[in-house]
Amino acid sequence: MAETPSRILPYGGEQIRINLIPRARPGTTLRIKVHPDLRVEASVPDGTTEADLDKALHQKTRWIWQKLRDFRAVQEHATPRAYVSGESHFYLGRRHLLKVHHQPDAPETVRMLRGRLEVSVQERHALRIQKMLELWYFTRAQEVFRHRLNALLPTTLWVTTPPALKLQMMQTQWGNCSPGGTITLNPHLVKAPRDCIDYVILHELCHLKEHNHGPAFWGLMERVMPDWERHKVRLDGMAEMMLQK
Repeated sequence: MAETPSRILPYGGEQIRINLIPRARPGTTLRIKVHPDLRVEASVPDGTTEADLDKALHQKTRWIWQKLRDFRAVQEHATPRAYVSGESHFYLGRRHLLKVHHQPDAPETVRMLRGRLEVSVQERHALRIQKMLELWYFTRAQEVFRHRLNALLPTTLWVTTPPALKLQMMQTQWGNCSPGGTITLNPHLVKAPRDCIDYVILHELCHLKEHNHGPAFWGLMERVMPDWERHKVRLDGMAEMMLQK
């Protein structure tokens, strides 16, 4: 497998590696993304000159360094979950305390009760509690995402038929839109605030009309959600906690 082309940017005493991802679609713009796992990627459209690439990277160097610093700070405070009473778990942007009940003779359940996540298990095993919570999140995500999609469709006049909606665990994406028009969302997204969920859904609905991230796409995004950048920044800042296991 060929090695991904990259650039090294020195800044703040660090050597920051930028992976360059070629984009063949016409009309796209160069975009840089810093992932919670500290990967930095630049989507580079065909025809971008070396001079334009260098200029774009150097203009964003300080921003990249700050994002990496922020994600490292979150990682330092993130500890692996033990799935015991007292831990906090996110749902729709709010922290909820986990309460584990050991009830050997009762059905195993997960429910939200007075702002707490109440889990009843027959055997107190962390892996079992984790799997039960994941199933609960998945079920809630199906309901919440479908509800929000239906609420947002009237604002996207170019969508004449409601798209197929699928859920899939993804490590680096909140959602995507297939060439056939299926919208796939990450069930972990249900842990985020509703406005952030709406941002991701609207982003993918815009892709039903504009398949790349060119000026027409971002113009469409501005029309349906003028403050989308604020929600994107908030979601990016919470990503490490949302995806924590």
